[in-house]
Amino acid sequence: MLGTVLAAGGSDVSFPALTLLIVMPALGALLIALIPAARTEAHRLVALLATGMTGAASLWVLLVFKQSDDGFQLRSDDPQTWVEGLGISWDLGVDGISLFLVVLTGFLFPLAVLGVNPEHDPKPYFAWIVLLEAGVMGVFLTLDLFFFFVFFEIVLVPMYFLIGSWGHGNRKYAANKFFLYTMFGSALMLVGILSIVFLHEDATGNLTFNVVELAEAQSWGTNAGRWVFLSFALAFSVKVPIFPVHTWLPDAHTEAPTAGSVILAGVMLKLGTYGFLRFGLYLFPEAAVWFAPVMMILGTVGIIYGAIAATMQKDLKRLVAYSSVAHLGFIVLGTFALNTEGLVGSVMQMVNHGLSTGALFFLVGWMYERRHTRQIAELGGLQKVAPVFAAAFTLVMLSSIGLPGLNGFVGEFLTLIGAFVASPWIASIAASGVILAALYLLWAYQRVFHGPVEGENAEMPDLKVSEGLILLPMLVLIVFLGVYPKPMLERIEPSVDALISHIEIHVPDWDEPVADQVVGDHDDDHGDDHDDHGDDDHGDEEGE
Repeated sequence: MLGTVLAAGGSDVSFPALTLLIVMPALGALLIALIPAARTEAHRLVALLATGMTGAASLWVLLVFKQSDDGFQLRSDDPQTWVEGLGISWDLGVDGISLFLVVLTGFLFPLAVLGVNPEHDPKPYFAWIVLLEAGVMGVFLTLDLFFFFVFFEIVLVPMYFLIGSWGHGNRKYAANKFFLYTMFGSALMLVGILSIVFLHEDATGNLTFNVVELAEAQSWGTNAGRWVFLSFALAFSVKVPIFPVHTWLPDAHTEAPTAGSVILAGVMLKLGTYGFLRFGLYLFPEAAVWFAPVMMILGTVGIIYGAIAATMQKDLKRLVAYSSVAHLGFIVLGTFALNTEGLVGSVMQMVNHGLSTGALFFLVGWMYERRHTRQIAELGGLQKVAPVFAAAFTLVMLSSIGLPGLNGFVGEFLTLIGAFVASPWIASIAASGVILAALYLLWAYQRVFHGPVEGENAEMPDLKVSEGLILLPMLVLIVFLGVYPKPMLERIEPSVDALISHIEIHVPDWDEPVADQVVGDHDDDHGDDHDDHGDDDHGDEEGE
């Protein structure tokens, strides 16, 4: 059977691989719930098996994915109708925009299970983590707005309990703040979802929640599209989060358990940035173009604000949390540059941020287990007693800064190139965030790892072999994607070009922002990917 499936390949696969990516962790959570609480060793084993099998399935999806196909692949020819009268169906698909987010999710969850042991109540702890993976996979895979909303909300519950029950310090306050912020934004999005569904029914007589059908029909007017886009944008902005609705994030990260912080930074924050790409730009192309300058400004404000706030933090984990605000600002900036470079860069940066910041949270969590403090002033000289730990932290930190040769550079560079073409002034201001990132991360590293080693710092153990094995695949990918990002670029770009073509078709007076002096090279580089819209839209510029 496996041979038949592999031979089928790409979008022709009949094996329900995408359904398994959601069902396996969901069944894993159910099985953990059924195991008696006294069987503590079994809970982690089941969680590891569920997340490991899901990770293996995500790699299989990567292997059979056709890099030249710009549409949704592994999609069933006959989606299962759940509520026929309402047009709700189980319709899943993956394209170049969602592919690596799916793989990242399958990659990080087993590491989160392996990397940290809960201090108490392992049964609910592992059940919530595995259920959280099912919800995240559902968001990245579903092509039905009803199920998208369901999965978008499901992820709130496990993370709420992970923070509130296994977090640190003021964990209940942080959990409540996280839940209330995200629930408020999601409630407005639900109103927006129902609005476009009923507007589409009024215009066509067909009631459906199918994203592709709704996006192609564009059955609502300009003003309605802009208002509904705002309802989606607010929900996604809270989830990213974008300034000024970001204030829940530092508290949630600071108080969350290590595995919660890794998952939150690695994949959960990407639900918002992915939402902008998949549902904001795709469903509301005209509104996305109209709001693009505002969103680019908000992304830039987030970059600068997050960097300045990170510089002033005394808690190392809180510093990394504010760095996420800054890095996610680059993703928003590239997304609303609305060109190939910006969009490809934003997708790459989602994955790169997940790897780099996830690794940072692992290291900070392990440091806290050893020293029982995250206060930068109480640390110092750790490089002398834990050189391997310091070396790993150095590599991950340089990736987060965006050092050329490491993965963080590729995404940030492309987003800034795309933003500069769209708005040179905004991009010039945003670029200063790269300098600020070097300032706060290098300064923090200097205070934590250099200087004299005194007191309890002198007794801090170095990185364990088990911890090193968990961190090793992340470090390998950080280097590999920095040196050779081509495999990612080749799979992301066709879907990005298809999205740009979709925007150009439905916004007649809009052309993709492309620098006049490199238009010829731009078309040559992308070849057939731009043939559908490049000749018509950029023809006059090329003639000049």
